[in-house]
Amino acid sequence: MEHDQLSLIFGALADPTRRAILARLSEGEATVTGLAEPFDVSLQAISKHLKVLERAGLIVRGRDAQWRPCRLEATPLAEAADWLDHYRQI
Repeated sequence: MEHDQLSLIFGALADPTRRAILARLSEGEATVTGLAEPFDVSLQAISKHLKVLERAGLIVRGRDAQWRPCRLEATPLAEAADWLDHYRQI
């Protein structure tokens, strides 16, 4: 089943680890290793979280030689906030 972008965004935001990763990326780019440091999980688990965030458009993963920096992409967050704002007045 194909999901619409808003479903992917809210699905990605549903997990506290992914929200913590986004909070860290709001401070600037980071590597997978750097993002994994505060968590008691494997690099593979963090990579899976990053794939969910990337699929939702919430992060972008670059390539600079061997370094693969991740950075926050705020546009999808604005889309989710706009959707929520529509219901805020109800």
